[in-house]
Amino acid sequence: MGIWWEIQNRLKNSGWWLLGAFLTVYFAVHAVTGERGWLKYMYLRQEIAEAKETAAEYNRQKTYLEEKVRHLSNASLDLDLLEERARVVLNLAGKDEFIILDESE
Repeated sequence: MGIWWEIQNRLKNSGWWLLGAFLTVYFAVHAVTGERGWLKYMYLRQEIAEAKETAAEYNRQKTYLEEKVRHLSNASLDLDLLEERARVVLNLAGKDEFIILDESE
């Protein structure tokens, strides 16, 4: 009975170690790959960075358009800009002007 008792005692003691190791691995894997894990955190940081870049681009476009509108207001009317916009909108050109079409626009 001595050898069986020894085997049973070692299995009981090693069972706690195996359970502890399993739980450690389980929580470590979920800390890295889980729904709120490290990989998800890195993915969300990348998404936030891209969203900030997009917002910055929209702010630049907004500032540019506000500047153009400010030049078209009555207080500071830029006649060259007004003429350019009228020609583009009305699709007109002078008799002595050449029109160069840009296919990229």
